[in-house]
Parts: sequence; C-alpha cells; structure tokens
Amino acid sequence: MTPLLLSLAAFSPADRPVPPNVVLLIADDLGAEDCGPFGNRAVRAPNLDRLARDGMRFDRAFVPASSCSPSRCSLITGRYPHSHGAPQLHQPLPAGQPNLAALLRAAGYWTAIAGKTHLGKDALAAFDVVNAGGGPSGCEQWVATLRQRPMNRPFFAWLAALDPHRDYQPNTIPEPHRPADVVVPPYLPDTPEVRADLARYYDEIARLDRFVGEVLGELDRQGVANNTLVLFLSDNGRPFPRCKTTVYDSGCRTPLIARWPAGGVRAGSVTGSLVSTIDVAPTLLGLAGALVPGSVQGRGFAAVLRDPTAKHREYVFLEKNWHDFDDHARAVRSARYRYVRNSYLDVPMTPPADAVRSPTFQAMLKLHDAGQLPPEQRTCFPTPRPAEEFYDLDADPHELRNVVADPRHAEALRTHRAALEGWVKEMGDPVPATRTPDGFDRRTGRPIKQ
Repeated sequence: MTPLLLSLAAFSPADRPVPPNVVLLIADDLGAEDCGPFGNRAVRAPNLDRLARDGMRFDRAFVPASSCSPSRCSLITGRYPHSHGAPQLHQPLPAGQPNLAALLRAAGYWTAIAGKTHLGKDALAAFDVVNAGGGPSGCEQWVATLRQRPMNRPFFAWLAALDPHRDYQPNTIPEPHRPADVVVPPYLPDTPEVRADLARYYDEIARLDRFVGEVLGELDRQGVANNTLVLFLSDNGRPFPRCKTTVYDSGCRTPLIARWPAGGVRAGSVTGSLVSTIDVAPTLLGLAGALVPGSVQGRGFAAVLRDPTAKHREYVFLEKNWHDFDDHARAVRSARYRYVRNSYLDVPMTPPADAVRSPTFQAMLKLHDAGQLPPEQRTCFPTPRPAEEFYDLDADPHELRNVVADPRHAEALRTHRAALEGWVKEMGDPVPATRTPDGFDRRTGRPIKQ
C-alpha cells in the first residue's frame, strides 16, 4: 500500500479527504517559453496568465520525449516511451499498460476525453466518454464534455487541443499577432518569413487560451472550481527547427501549471523542482486514493503542490526515438546541466516533417545553402553529429555552446554521464538493433514511398 493510501486509511469514512476532481488541459506543440506565465508577454493568453496567478507555475517540468503520441502515452501510463510500447510517432499504446483513466474509474471517477486523442483504441476504452476530434482547435467539445458528467461522482476530464500544432492558417483569431512583436529565439534566423510563421503560431496559442478560459468559467458555473485540480501542460515544445523532437529545453520543457485551491496550492506560487510528466499519473492516483501499479515508473509530486520548495527529482531523463525521421538519442537534465548522448551520428537533427515544410525551415534552408547561417542556427544540418553534448544552462539557457571538452565542467560531466548510464541500465534501454528509415524527405517534408 502506498504511503498516501495508508494515510487515507487512518481516517474514518466520514473524515476522509474528498478526492479532487481533475481537469487535464493538454496543448499540442506549445513551447514553455511561449506564453505569459513563463515570460513571453508578446503572446496574448490572459486565461493562462489567470491560471498561473491562481495556482503554481513549474519552471522545470519536462516531457520524457518531445514527440506527440509517445509523450501522451507516457502521460497516461506514468512510463517512459521506450517502456510503454509506443515509443515512435503514431504507434498505439499496447493493451496491458497501466492506464490513468482506467485506474481512476476503478476508484469511482467518471472519466472523459475530448479533442485530440493520439493514444490508440485500447487506451481510449478506459474512458466513460470519448468525444474525439472537433473543429480546427480540437477544443470545441471541451465544455460540452464537462456538462455530460454525473453530478454525484468525482470526475477526470482529459481535454486535449490541436492548437498550436501545424499547419497554420491566416486569420485564426480576430486580432492576429503582428510579426514585429514576436520573440525570435537565437537559434532561428530573424527574417520576415520566420516572424510571420511565429506570429501565426502565437495566434493558435491565443485561440487555445480562449477555450482554457471557457473551461475555467464552466468550473465556476458548476461550483466545483475549489476542489478541482486543473493541470495545464503541453505534449512537447514548439513545432519549429531545434525545438519539437529534440531533447533540449526547447523541445522537452513543458509549461506546467497547477491550480487547486482546496488542496493547498498557493496562488501565484512558483517551483523550481524538477518534474517529469511521467509523474502526473502517480500524483493524480495518489490524490484520488487509487491504486498506483508497481509498473508505473513516475513518482508522485503531491509534496511539491503543498510546498513549492520541496525537492522532487535530482534528474529527469529524456529520449528521442523515430519521429518522421531516423534518429535516436538519450539525455539527462539536472537543475543546471543537460547531458546528451546521440546514437546515430550520421543523420542530421532534422525537425519534424511539418516543420520541414514550414516557412521557417525553408528560409533556413536557403540561407544554409548560401552559407549565410551562423553556427548557432546551423544545428539542424551538419553531420557527423557529436556523440556527446553537455550544456551549462545557467550560463547558456538556449544550449548553444557544447562544453563537453571544457575542463571546468569535467566533474559535472562525469556525474551526469554516470546518471544516464545508470538509468539506461536500470530501464533496459539499449540502442535498437534495427533502425527505422526516414518517412519523409529531409529538405521538402514530402512523404517517401516505401
């Protein structure tokens, strides 16, 4: 029995804590640095600002893989992608894996999923209600789904957007963001094409934000906001070169926000504790008094919700597997450093196919072919890639300077190397014997006929 279940057993039935309702809001390809609570005031997202003001912001939260379906399958199982059986893009979660929705339903919760699913039919069978798809945002059925719930049971709502996933269309919102106002990270060229592309990405974030506001309003209308744990996060980083599908912060850091007034989450609080989204499932199961299977690899962070200074992890572990293109990498991230081990040195760090087709990558490709990209903007192109990378994020937050050969960081490199080697051995995670070929052309993003 888990410590939380033991503590619940000490209460008489009349005195036991009321289990929280849970609303999980999942953005699709939203970088942590691309909304107001995490520092980007150019993006208009007032409801995310409100959620952070009323709750807790996690400054060091990470997905285990910056790839849509593997990340979502990790979220529902509490297991790493290489462990849950669906590590590559679009693979369905196999039957027999732990399932957050099924375990909460067994504990008395009504469970529903609305919007993007991306989990596979076996995983979806665990939900009482499945409202898949929707309109262009993927959020159009969120509120209607909440209104379907029975009023006499705790509920778990997995509400997943399509925003801000590519492809982008003009006029997504009534007042589009101006290209002049966007924040261009240093690993992308500051060109009109890139600025226009980022502006349309911002527009989809703003559209998502509107639906977040509608959900918060519905919880208020139903009178359940106080004892509803709202978690907002993204499945991976922005769909731009050197972001999504990488093991860097720009790919794996997620904008996690938690609000739960009745649970003691302090308004306006911020935590620097390291958290992985494989920790979400055991956290929610523990708070619900539900069974946490031994096969769950995450660890609950309820202590951080109560105390933002609580230490949760020393390291988070990150992985890259096939996503449109052949690649394999593993990484470990501490509060200060990231260590990366690349397995396939002969392939470039090509972004996902939808980003290859983007105006941003096509502008970068032209500049690269003309010899006009500076080194920090060329990282998607060269081979061979380094076998190891090591970054001091305190001095280099965008991870542009590989200090693996710098003697000043030799001891930190040794400890991070050992941490990753120990995790790989513990997890039984060898480099695959067979490589998966590219599914798309690396310059055009067009499908390759196999």
